[in-house]
Amino acid sequence: MPEQRVAVVTGSTSGIGAATAARLSAEGMRIVVNSARSVEEGRLLAGKLPDALYVQADVSDEEQARHLIAAAVERYGRLDVLVNNAGTTQVIPHHDLEAVTPQVWWDILSLNVIGTWQVSAAAAPHLGAGSTPGQIVNISSVAGTRPVGSSIPYAVSKAAINHMTQLLAATLGPRVRVNAVAPALTETAWTRDDPFFQKLAAKCREETPLRRVGTAEDVARTVSAVLGLAHLTGAVIPVDGGATLV
Repeated sequence: MPEQRVAVVTGSTSGIGAATAARLSAEGMRIVVNSARSVEEGRLLAGKLPDALYVQADVSDEEQARHLIAAAVERYGRLDVLVNNAGTTQVIPHHDLEAVTPQVWWDILSLNVIGTWQVSAAAAPHLGAGSTPGQIVNISSVAGTRPVGSSIPYAVSKAAINHMTQLLAATLGPRVRVNAVAPALTETAWTRDDPFFQKLAAKCREETPLRRVGTAEDVARTVSAVLGLAHLTGAVIPVDGGATLV
């Protein structure tokens, strides 16, 4: 019987990250749950999964990012999958240039871009160590390919993740496959009650081909599907219900 694969899912105590951790666990993987602050929620989720470890780490900090990967390998002796989900944003209208201070840029880029890089770099040697290719799946956004999104820095950060995905795919193959999943508006506990997202959700239900807002489970199922596509690398897969068509 093949040994169970091990997956690290960053930012996985709620929303897309939690749904992805639960999905991969249900498919037989051992899971490393992670967050920077939501310790109680992380331990609770890990306790509900058949074989999981919670590791607190702020992946925007290089030492903590390396600690996350080291803790996973120490516990399970291997690493097969990394899902870079940890991220942040600030809701700032695109026309409000004065509100986008250097600190806003730093807060968003340090987690979304630098954090993704640091965990990927730490994980890469372990992901390529097994008999089958390791995999990285980055959680991006349609804001990385279109002039939309909660703020300009957020959209720029996701565009950077898309290009990083392609660069890493070209660099790490064939030992590691690297892809990205790019959701449009996704309903989570964080977005559900926010006026900005409520307005977008109403528009989505009226105008997009599938006439609904995406769910965290939609994204998690797409991550799972990407992991199963053995000849796919360097791709950015939209999960948007056709939103980018209108």
